[in-house]
Amino acid sequence: MVRLPEPGARVVVRYLLPTGQATDALGELLSVDEETVVVDGKRGVERIRRVDIVAAKPVPPPPAPRIRRPAPGA
Repeated sequence: MVRLPEPGARVVVRYLLPTGQATDALGELLSVDEETVVVDGKRGVERIRRVDIVAAKPVPPPPAPRIRRPAPGA
C-alpha cells in the first residue's frame, strides 16, 4: 500500500487506467479514505481508486508565473 501525505498537500499520484496504462494526477490532495483518493488538479477533481495507485509523493508548490517582457523594439 502506498503512503499518502495529509489532505491539503500538493501531490503527484501515479495510477493505472483500465487499459493498463499509467497516468499521473498532480494537484492538491483533497481527501483519502480506505477506497478512494481525491486530487484537485488542472484536469479538475480526480477520484482515484486506491487499488489502482502505483506511487504517490508530495511535491513542492508550482513555480511563480514568469513575467513577460516586451519584445525588443516594441
